Formats: sequence, C-alpha cells, structure tokens
Amino acid sequence: MKHPYATLPAFERLLLLIATFVRYPGVGYIDSMQSDSEKSHHKLQLVQLYLNKVASELNVKLPLYSRHTIQSDLKTLRRYGLLDRRPYRWGYYVGTAAMNQEELKVALNALQSQAKYQEDPQINRIYQRLTQRLRGLNLKDEMLYPVRTQLDRVIVYTDPVEMMAKGKYQSRGTLFEKLDTLEAAIIKGQAVELYRCRNPYNPNKTRYEQVYPLQLIYADIAWYLLHEDYKDGHLVVSRIDRFSDHFNVLDSKGRGLDSQWKSLHIAHRLLKAGCGLKLGLREEQQKEIGGELELVEVKVRFFPEVMGFIQEGEKRHLHQKIKLGPKGKDGKPTYVDYIVKLPERSLEEFCRWVYRFMGNAQFIYPQHLAEQHQKFARALIDRYSSKAI
Repeated sequence: MKHPYATLPAFERLLLLIATFVRYPGVGYIDSMQSDSEKSHHKLQLVQLYLNKVASELNVKLPLYSRHTIQSDLKTLRRYGLLDRRPYRWGYYVGTAAMNQEELKVALNALQSQAKYQEDPQINRIYQRLTQRLRGLNLKDEMLYPVRTQLDRVIVYTDPVEMMAKGKYQSRGTLFEKLDTLEAAIIKGQAVELYRCRNPYNPNKTRYEQVYPLQLIYADIAWYLLHEDYKDGHLVVSRIDRFSDHFNVLDSKGRGLDSQWKSLHIAHRLLKAGCGLKLGLREEQQKEIGGELELVEVKVRFFPEVMGFIQEGEKRHLHQKIKLGPKGKDGKPTYVDYIVKLPERSLEEFCRWVYRFMGNAQFIYPQHLAEQHQKFARALIDRYSSKAI
C-alpha cells in the first residue's frame, strides 16, 4: 500500500504545516458567535491561509489541496504525538510551544525577575535551563534585556544550595527544600503535615500542623504559603521560611482541584476585602465568609505634603472613599480624608501603612486607633528626648 506522504508535495505540505504551528502558535483561533460547524470550516481556512504564507516565505510551491486534506494532515500529527488528541478550540500549536517570540520575551522577563529578586530557586533553575536552550537561536540582546521587572526583594534565604555555600544552613532546613513536593501537593489537593519551627508573634507556639496547601504567594519581602487547616478549614497565610523541611503527605490521593479552587477563591475574597495578609481567627473568619461580620469604618486625614500620594491610589481598596477637605487660600484642599471599611483582622496592617506618613496623618475615627497613634507618637518623642541618645 502506498504511503500517503510518499510523494514530495504531500511530505512538504505536512512539514510546512508543522512549521506553521511553530511560527504562528495559536493559528486557527476564531473568536466569534459562529456555529461549531462554521467555526470548524473557517478555522481550517485560516490554517490554510498561514500554511500558504509559510510556503511562500520558504519558496516552496504547493499544488492545490482541499480542506479535507488538511484534516487528514491533522490526524497524522495527532497519530505521531505532535498534536494532542483533543480539540484545539483556541488555535493549534505543537507540543508545549504555545508562545511566539514576542510572548516568550515577556515571559522571560517575568521569570528573570522572579529568579533574581524573589530568589525562587525552582524558577531560577528553569530560567537558567531556558536561556541555555535558547542560545541556539542566536538571540539578540533585546530578547533577554529585562524591559520589565519587579524590585520587591526577598529578605530571607530561599535556596538551600546558596545557604550551604555561604555557611548559613546550620541544620535549619526550611520548607523551601520541599518546593517541588509542595507544589505537587497543591495540584493534587493533598493534605500534608508541616512543622512550624519559628513563630515571632508567639515564640512558645511552635507545632506540627496538618493542612491543605493552596498557593505560594510572594508579597513585599518574602514568600508565603496560603493553607487551609485539614480539620476545621481555617485559612491562614504563613511565611514559608518559618516552616522546617519536615513534610509528610497525609492523603496521597488528594481531594482534587475542584476543592482547591473553592478554598482558593474564598481565601482571595478575604484578602481582597481586608488589608495585608492576615485572614483572622477561625470564628471571625467563618462569620466574615458568611457575611455576618461587622466591619470597622476607619477615617484618616492626610495633610498637604502627602495628599497627592493618597489621591493617586484610586484602587488601593475596593471599598475606599477619598473626600477633599475645604480649600485654603491657594485654592487647594487643606486635607483629604481617606475612609474605608475593614475587618478587625486588618486594622494592625492598615495602621502600619498610615504610620509611614508620620506627622502628615491623623486618625479621625475610631477613637481607639486615634489614641493608639498618639501613644506611639509620644513614645517616639520620649525616645528621641532620652539622655541615652
């Protein structure tokens, strides 16, 4: 029996089809309200259009062929594993090559930033492997130039290899050593046992914890683990380096991604409603999730030196209000009031943000926050007035 690609034109067409998917990943995607049959027809027309374009660019002349011929070629690519045996509703691409060079450049920027500043050891290894593989492309400097970056820098050691090299290990392995298995547990929804070896807020409260890990989060200065208590569902965000390298899988099967997604959505709803990473005590958290928790309305007055910064933050919080005070002789507001409703759990971190503005901020209400601010201000004055200074 004669092989369907025994002739040169048929063989070249197949190779050009592969080249089309490599050069134009996502080709064939049609975002429209057409019926499935219409979409299928026009999708293949679009593939043919780009196939002919690639053939023209490579100076290969193809004989006339039909849409059914392309369908047959696609079946061949599926048979040999170049395409998966699934619908390509959002366009075709070969293997995992879902990016073109422009998209790859942006992705490399993000990886480089996470590897360099957030010091994610896993991302660093991936970035090094990718850049090594890409050397064969003779990439120009602009491909690897970090046009975009994030300067938030981690303040703790995250890479066990670096710790060993700098003599910082000292038998204090952290959960960073288990990132691969931790991420696998997140995807499978496995319950795991961890050991909280450090607790600056309560030094005597170190313990084993049984949790469902949900997500790794980088925020401000460090990496955190969002996790859910295995027994009571309490959601907490904890610094990864405050867990030891103790890691024990309690449920190898796992509860699956549906349950993980459900808990993750609830946790991010809490993060969005609050300020910072504290998700509150279990009882308060359950009330907040059920919409039964009374929020605290806070009003802070900011004065001219910092008003511009406050007004710039139009999306600082979902439920904020910024009100201008009366105008002074120069025609500008004499102050602006920042008003926001927050759960009690978020007040400490919100206050820390306000304290950054020193004497240019004043709590109007609630009264206990105004009194606390005054107390700290007096303590600061006393400290600088001390003879010891």
